[in-house]
Amino acid sequence: MAIESIGLAASTLVFIVLGLTLMGFIWGRFRYDLVAVTALLVSVMLGLVPAEAAFAGFGHPAVITVAAVLVLSRGFERSGVVDVIANQVLKVGERLLLQLLVLVGTVVVLSGIMNNVGALALLLPVAMRLAREHNTAPSLLLMPLAFGSLLGGLTTLIGTPPNIIISSYRGSITGENFGMFSFSPVGIAVAAAGLAFIVLIGWRLTPKRSGQASTAEMFDTANYLVELKVTEDSKANGLTLPQLRDELEEAIPVLAVVRDDNRRAGYSFHGILQEGDILLLEAGPDELKLLEDKVGLSAIAEPESEQETQESDTADNLPAEEKPDERLPVDTEGLQLIEAVVRNDSMMNNRSVKQLRLNQQFGLHLVAVARDGSRLKQRLRDIRFQTGDVLLLQGSEKEISDSLSTLGCLPLANRELQLGKPRKLAISIGIFALAIMAMMFDLLPAAVAMSTAALVSLLIGVLPLRDGYQAIDGPVIVLLAAMLPVGEALETSGGADIIANALLSLGAEWPIFISLIGLFILTMLLSNVVNNAAAALLMAPIAASLAQGFKVSLDPFLMIVAVSASCAFLTPIGHQSNTLVLGPGGYSFGDYWKLGLPLSIVVLVVALPVIFWVWPL
Repeated sequence: MAIESIGLAASTLVFIVLGLTLMGFIWGRFRYDLVAVTALLVSVMLGLVPAEAAFAGFGHPAVITVAAVLVLSRGFERSGVVDVIANQVLKVGERLLLQLLVLVGTVVVLSGIMNNVGALALLLPVAMRLAREHNTAPSLLLMPLAFGSLLGGLTTLIGTPPNIIISSYRGSITGENFGMFSFSPVGIAVAAAGLAFIVLIGWRLTPKRSGQASTAEMFDTANYLVELKVTEDSKANGLTLPQLRDELEEAIPVLAVVRDDNRRAGYSFHGILQEGDILLLEAGPDELKLLEDKVGLSAIAEPESEQETQESDTADNLPAEEKPDERLPVDTEGLQLIEAVVRNDSMMNNRSVKQLRLNQQFGLHLVAVARDGSRLKQRLRDIRFQTGDVLLLQGSEKEISDSLSTLGCLPLANRELQLGKPRKLAISIGIFALAIMAMMFDLLPAAVAMSTAALVSLLIGVLPLRDGYQAIDGPVIVLLAAMLPVGEALETSGGADIIANALLSLGAEWPIFISLIGLFILTMLLSNVVNNAAAALLMAPIAASLAQGFKVSLDPFLMIVAVSASCAFLTPIGHQSNTLVLGPGGYSFGDYWKLGLPLSIVVLVVALPVIFWVWPL
């Protein structure tokens, strides 16, 4: 009796910890990796997780495999493998159904062999360019593209973290993991059905938001290009540009400085401002007033009288050497204005321009920020960036790509696709193929095979070491490593058995497949409010207890969890892919379920019969 009481107390504590953890995930005030680490440490302090096993998750094969796959995915990008495909996608033409078929079909295939977020990130700029070139509302393309990346991840072991987690969990119970293509029969059937539904019917359920494909329309940049002159009485006279920004307490971007007809880009001007200098800035009405009030900069007046206009016209007809001194248009050669979306792993999340020192450290000026498809009206210095924000940035054409990569931003426009060197491209494919063969023939475990492939890619220069480290999604790795021991505590405390027994009692008079449907729906709902990897970690022990209670095979229950954990189609927060398209597509929170709910039903209807056929009870 005392032992039962201890077990009951432990399971109750686990439920409390998990309940608070789920609330933390849903609230979103703190990043999910911080919430997961908090849950782990609290579990250790409560005695639910042994102290010596607290950080064992960081060496877990599932965590190592996920990290290795992320590195290999970045290697595919750098070697040009994906760019070869993307170049072909851009030739698709203007028919919307064909655009959808090629885009979504491509991301489905890519997501099976690389991280699904990485596959989406590579094709997102391609979709934006297609939308702009053919005047298509990007909202019709981006949500189907994001959902396609989730469907493609179902097809192989390495396609998505839940598959890796479920495979590893099966190995811990039966001694044998799922193989590289164990998920393929179910995954391919579900992905094919989902692709057909999206292309033929589903896209009609997405909102048509016009104008989001145009930078100028989203941000209205033409209204914010102004020229200001430094006068003798200006406080700006004698200041450097960093000192000017300090006086303003505002990161107003100076695109260029004109002095004696010589034009210098703002990022490369390090001198002192003088009387007569002309500054080209991106500023709105509020910023203009701030510039005039604080540093005495005023806009250059256009000719106001007919006489001034006639004098200007006369001057235009004079030979160049006889023309009076006139204000020339500012040359912004060497500067680039580009859109970028803030990724989930970006260092910009929840930080401001001042904290990031965008201009001083990265040579970037923030021009505007769009959130949920509309330009934010608050002052730039007050904005704390969020995942999915679309930024309008200006910087050096030579350095902007590296800066965006370091910051964790994905360029949405003007992405010049470049073919990798044929040798590196072939080597990259060869390394990956060898790793897959080693896994197929049980020569090496998945974690060892993928890690070896990632290491070889780094050693031979397919991917620079710095990029390899940047490719590893730190928050996801920490989430997995922290939640693995907590998930085990759910099982060892008897909490998983309690939930499974409750489901068994509810479905005692029903066929087993009704309980499987309930397991699918429960996991799917959970994955839409927490990270899909966390959903798989929490539901796997419950699925195992349920299978044990029914005294049937474990495999169909685990497959149900693997598929449903990746069905985060109902909300923008359920999966990183959904969040990435939120801003560029101009979607609202409630837009996702309109396509996501029927797509989830399609997945459920297709997945269950195939699972029963391939993995019988």
